[in-house]
Amino acid sequence: MHHVMFDIDGTLLKSYDLDSRCFIDSIKFVTGVCVDSNWSKYRHVTDSGILEEIIDVNEITNKQETMKKVKSVFIKKLEQSIANEPIQEVPGAAEFLTLLNSMSDVVVSLATGGWYESAALKLSSAGIDFSSIPLASSTDNISRTEIMKIAVSSIPNGKNFPCTYFGDGSWDKEACEQMGFNFVLVGNRLIHKPNITNFLSIGEAMACIGFYTDLKNSERYVLRK
Repeated sequence: MHHVMFDIDGTLLKSYDLDSRCFIDSIKFVTGVCVDSNWSKYRHVTDSGILEEIIDVNEITNKQETMKKVKSVFIKKLEQSIANEPIQEVPGAAEFLTLLNSMSDVVVSLATGGWYESAALKLSSAGIDFSSIPLASSTDNISRTEIMKIAVSSIPNGKNFPCTYFGDGSWDKEACEQMGFNFVLVGNRLIHKPNITNFLSIGEAMACIGFYTDLKNSERYVLRK
């Protein structure tokens, strides 16, 4: 049995730039703070973690109320943008998720640094059905590794399974190193191997997890031992 975990923005969805822009604009609208978008400088590269650090550094009072307001504005901005232009999947993402979720020797989860509400909104916009897939987010915790642990705990006996994580950021790679996960880079924002551009070549993506194609069995994917 193998656990395959996915980031969302920039990994399954072409939403990284939109998400960043709406997040920055929402914080500025509520707090007046101009946000440094070099996300790697923050202790926790998650929506909750970045926002909490900005509030603390700038000594903004009423932390919980401020976080609630920023989140509300952020969701509204996303909704307005998506109404004008729906979010697109990274090519092949939905088909790849469906395939993995149908396999008897694979379990699937989502672990994102975004909030649950925004993640669900974007996935739905792109037409990706995640109703049967556990989704852990920064609504659950500010730490990316803790979010990953929550995703693991959502799977029965999940701690016993090796895990491959598909992500697109340096923070994803660092978290995977801490967790002992196999990290697969999606896109070209880092230099890392294994690396895929998208999910159109399902065989290539499956090979990154550790599967090979059994051509004698109607291209069935078999997990390497």
